[in-house]
Amino acid sequence: MVSYMISASSGRPVTKSQLAYETIKARIIDGRYGPGYRLVLDQIGRELDVSAVPVREALRRLEAEELIQFERNVGARVVAIDPTEYRHAMETVAIVEGAATGLAAPLLTPEALARARSLNERMRQSLAEFDPLAFTALNAEFHEVLFSACPNPNLVDLVQRCWTRLAAVRDSTFASVPGRAPKSIEEHERLLALIEGGGDPAEVERFARGHRLATLEAYLARER
Repeated sequence: MVSYMISASSGRPVTKSQLAYETIKARIIDGRYGPGYRLVLDQIGRELDVSAVPVREALRRLEAEELIQFERNVGARVVAIDPTEYRHAMETVAIVEGAATGLAAPLLTPEALARARSLNERMRQSLAEFDPLAFTALNAEFHEVLFSACPNPNLVDLVQRCWTRLAAVRDSTFASVPGRAPKSIEEHERLLALIEGGGDPAEVERFARGHRLATLEAYLARER
């Protein structure tokens, strides 16, 4: 017999394994479980009031998503992305998200564009008391508004998977290169103007891809 609990994120009944998966994944993404953090089955089980079995099942799913890894004589730890892997991941995001944004552009409603502008304005206002992680969250939400209208669900899923992988990097790019933040906001404005002006989807794709690569280049330039 499969027992169910209520998911905090969705409010829907879920299995204990799904609850453990959602909880652990959310904590990796929001930074509570940073790179190298050791995930202890019994400890998590006690916290969620479940046995170690559903926690172990959840960890295997997260391992398949490359958010955690199992180490001999240690157990499960949250993975970190090295600079080379980060570059590869960002290049992938630039390509797939650019394509999804280009395809989505003609389908974006005035309401969606208004929401994107509102998010970008919140990003601009946040510069006064800059919080890199909060800025990154708003940035991700902004881009999701634009690419989620893509008519190809496989492409949307691929973009989201790429972002989930990148979310395992707790050190926000904007924490390393805060000077990139105001430039990113201005590029958002240009991207929105291009979409609202009926720009060719291929042109929108190129701009969105270049925008992502510019963030990556700013990070790499600092590392060099």
